[in-house]
Amino acid sequence: MNAKYSGQCLCGEISYSVDIEPMFTGNCHCKDCQRSSGSAFIPAMIFPEKNVVVSGEVKYFESQADSGNMHKRGFCPNCGSQLFARFSNMPGVLGIKAGTLDDSSNYVPKLDFHVGSAAPWDFMNPELPKKQGAAQS
Repeated sequence: MNAKYSGQCLCGEISYSVDIEPMFTGNCHCKDCQRSSGSAFIPAMIFPEKNVVVSGEVKYFESQADSGNMHKRGFCPNCGSQLFARFSNMPGVLGIKAGTLDDSSNYVPKLDFHVGSAAPWDFMNPELPKKQGAAQS
């Protein structure tokens, strides 16, 4: 049986699967996400970490977010693909980058957040709600 959500890094060394619906989906337009992705935003899905099965050894890089909270981004140590995120203010959850999904049509964002930091060339879906700050605040 196939997982509801599955994906992998560019080289296939790291893979994951999740059999439940995400707790949250949304596009983060903060400056940290822009810098770490090299793009306008990161399409993010949040799951309880206990429900995510990860194969392979993920390397985490920790940085301080604008909020002052610590943010760990999980990468494949072989190809450098960014797959995961852990947040100090949200223990027990794991963020998954929707661009790593095997079937990206499974990603349905519910919100654009940190839109005050959006790049001037960033085009956002006008049908999605917009939030200036963090999705949870």
